[in-house]
Amino acid sequence: MRPVVGITAGFDPDRTRAVLHRGYPAAIAAAGGLPVVLPPLDPVLAPAAAEAIDGLMLSGGPDLDPVYFGAEPRGSRTICPERDRFELALLEQVVGRDKPILAICRGVQVLNVFAGGDLYQDLNREYPRALQHEQEAPDWYGTHKVRLVPGSLVARIYGCEELRVNTFHHQALRRVAPGFRASAHAADGVVEAVEAVDRGFVVGVQWHPERMWERDDRQLRLFRAFVAACTGRRGTE
Repeated sequence: MRPVVGITAGFDPDRTRAVLHRGYPAAIAAAGGLPVVLPPLDPVLAPAAAEAIDGLMLSGGPDLDPVYFGAEPRGSRTICPERDRFELALLEQVVGRDKPILAICRGVQVLNVFAGGDLYQDLNREYPRALQHEQEAPDWYGTHKVRLVPGSLVARIYGCEELRVNTFHHQALRRVAPGFRASAHAADGVVEAVEAVDRGFVVGVQWHPERMWERDDRQLRLFRAFVAACTGRRGTE
């Protein structure tokens, strides 16, 4: 039986439709899971949502409101208050149930802030040596390299210590949250992946593997590892 993977979604600019890039559910399905889309809901529904899924994927999207890491706006762009509230409430419930988490782009930023870390609100303003992290190349194309920390879970999943990835972010992790370690960096030092130190599968990446896996088989390894962890978690209930 396929494990159920909840995938967070956003709103369109008019807030009349929930939106999610097709690559997220397609990758989960290809990896053996059953994707279920979770739009921004009332946070009171977070316990029920967390109970219904075997694992959670936090997808990409707009900036997290800097109020959640104790900062005033200094380069943040579009935010979605409804999504912020729901995802943080959902994370609390999923972490409390020790279920697997895979966080992508915005998702890794939300995960880091939830766990006590913070963010660069705008790399161009706050990180002068930054590479170009908002590529104009096709979304499936890897435009810069990341170095994976030897022995890390991410390095074991990918089976390498260097990887070319796509990049669509102007924010990034600044202080990595307690209980996590950085497991990949760009050449400029920007954190590109983190993983929990003393929990089960809790991994976040700054790139977008859901847009690459159909052309780069290695990117599907991350989704397979996540779905395998969800399958294992399901077997314990």
